[in-house]
Amino acid sequence: MIWIKQKNGPTAPGDSELKMNNENDYDYKLVVLGGPKSQGRHRTYTKDKNGKPLKYPLQVDPSKYDKRSLRIVVQDKAPEKPLDCPLELKLVFCFPYRKGDYGTGRNAGILKSSAPKYHTVKPDVDNLIKLIFDALNGIFWRDDTIICKLESEKRYDLRPRTEIYIKEVKEQKQ
Repeated sequence: MIWIKQKNGPTAPGDSELKMNNENDYDYKLVVLGGPKSQGRHRTYTKDKNGKPLKYPLQVDPSKYDKRSLRIVVQDKAPEKPLDCPLELKLVFCFPYRKGDYGTGRNAGILKSSAPKYHTVKPDVDNLIKLIFDALNGIFWRDDTIICKLESEKRYDLRPRTEIYIKEVKEQKQ
């Protein structure tokens, strides 16, 4: 499920309590519910499963279905024509808390005060970013080379999701 706020339109019900600097300055806000996905490492196979050499090397993208799913969800919310100007992005990856972050017994389901705020284990933030960049190429922007400013955050939250904020950067003459 996805909620999208475009051009300062209405926000999604139950939006996160995460306070961002100048959140309303962003032109597009996408909230993709569910645990964040990362870009998998591409694989090249030269032999089949029986060990016989292949005629041509086989290139496999393990994240192609995750990218395709994200594209399908945002396709009808994207601009008519992909953006072709400098862009600023803020990406917030919210992961579910771990089982050990909750109490036990009568405190089951209650988050411990010692639960961490930031997600400091795998997946790496660069692989999370790469999946978003690749999936939205040709849909929200012409190519990810036009992204000139980027801010990202990996954190824990009660509602797992990925938040994508997109802003067109107005170039100032010097």
